[in-house]
Amino acid sequence: MTRASGTQDGPVVLSKDGLPAWLDPVVRVVETVEPVQLSRFLPPKSGAGRQSAVLILFGEGEQGPELLLMERASSLRSHAGQPSFPGGALDPEDGDPKADGPLRAALREAEEETGLDPGGVQLFGVLPKLYIPVSGFVVTPVLGWWREPTPVDVVDPNETARVFTVPVADLTNPDNRATTVHPSGHRGPAFLVESALVWGFTAGIIDRLLHFSGWERPWDRDKQVPLDWRS
Repeated sequence: MTRASGTQDGPVVLSKDGLPAWLDPVVRVVETVEPVQLSRFLPPKSGAGRQSAVLILFGEGEQGPELLLMERASSLRSHAGQPSFPGGALDPEDGDPKADGPLRAALREAEEETGLDPGGVQLFGVLPKLYIPVSGFVVTPVLGWWREPTPVDVVDPNETARVFTVPVADLTNPDNRATTVHPSGHRGPAFLVESALVWGFTAGIIDRLLHFSGWERPWDRDKQVPLDWRS
């Protein structure tokens, strides 16, 4: 069981003990997926980039399995207004970026952004580090099970516009899936859920998790959603 109260006290560990059976496919993804299967954007071999982490938190809601997401404030410098996983850059007090630093950072940022109690989160896996070229972040996706859910909401409106959960059933619903087309020509997966357009890095991770877990359902990849030049 992960003990993460305050994210600073005691070790933060990974544990697969006691996870619900429906998470088994996700656990297998964590154990087997290769970096290039998740994204074509991988961390620079030079070691450049700002170390960061996101928390991919699975819970169980009224409609079954769900994911915790948030919408970033429109005033932020990077990825403004975008739905995303809770997360951000590692702070020195998070510790070693090559050890449990990303675990601490994911929990700390999630607490700061959504108000969740880290003590109720069981971390069970880490995906390979990925890269976001537009902001220069090297991101460690940290996966967790919301064993003891606590209320979540916007903590700082300057950082977060909205906190919400999305049923996995909605993410796998073909009617909610589309392909975004950026003015640069880049195309990527998207989800139209909870009155939000989830795209970019976050949608890419969700798309790959659904695919490799076997949860993906056939969807119309020709259904396009244009992104404006500010995105």
